[in-house]
Amino acid sequence: MTDSLLTNTSAMTALLALNQTQQSLATYENQVSTGKSVATAADNAAYWSIATTMSSQVGSLNAVSASLSESSSLLSTMSAALNSVVSVMNGLQQNLTTALSYASEGSTSDLANVQSMISEQQQQLISIGGSSVFNGVNFLDTTGGNVQLLASYNQLTGASYISVNTSSTQLFETAATTATQGVLGAKGTNYTSASILTLSVTSATAGDISNMLKDVQSAITSLTTAASTLGADQNNVTSQQNFISNLTDSLTAGVGSLVDADMNEASTKISALQVQQQLGVQALAIANSNTQMILKLFGL
Repeated sequence: MTDSLLTNTSAMTALLALNQTQQSLATYENQVSTGKSVATAADNAAYWSIATTMSSQVGSLNAVSASLSESSSLLSTMSAALNSVVSVMNGLQQNLTTALSYASEGSTSDLANVQSMISEQQQQLISIGGSSVFNGVNFLDTTGGNVQLLASYNQLTGASYISVNTSSTQLFETAATTATQGVLGAKGTNYTSASILTLSVTSATAGDISNMLKDVQSAITSLTTAASTLGADQNNVTSQQNFISNLTDSLTAGVGSLVDADMNEASTKISALQVQQQLGVQALAIANSNTQMILKLFGL
């Protein structure tokens, strides 16, 4: 029997239990709707802070991954271009060998025909070097120097890079037809009168052509080395891509372990709390019904 009309302790206890049940129910319903057990700092300040920092790092690594993909495509483009240049240079070497044979025999009239083929190959070299552009970058038609490719980033040490020395890949500088630098643009070491892009066998002696061949062979060796270096740089980029991908997955999993909700547990808790809520409402109704007995005492 209720001792006081003003203070119904049974109803107060039942209401308190019902409120606690509803708060717990709201918490687990929020976990199911958001998928997170720690959605704000209020849920768990320490976990939220750690997860936020890690999520920020994941965002930075995603940007690095995109940059590495671009770098890989860039290096692939330049490698393919260098391979094409080496192929043309091999053809040029063959034509110079033919020219050397004609010059040695004294068949100077045939040198003009050979020169026409060499001129076409020289134009091919200029075309390949000048058109090997990826996103505004060209390692072949350049003034040379180091290019920094973004490799990684962390909040403690900042960014790290893969350095590519384009001096070894430089075929010529911007003005290809008047180039004086680069593997193809600079004048030869043995045939000092012209570069590979400007040499002519039309009136050359056998000795001149022999020196041209030496310069061409030297250039092929340099270009092959440059292509190998670009290949190694591309392997470095690929390795870094794999590392960044694994690191991103690890950090993402770490964030998930800190803040993601256990959906099986949450759904089970919701079912149990819904039952408790129904029972709490019924208990509150019973507690409040006791005061109705007083009215009967007054015949109401």
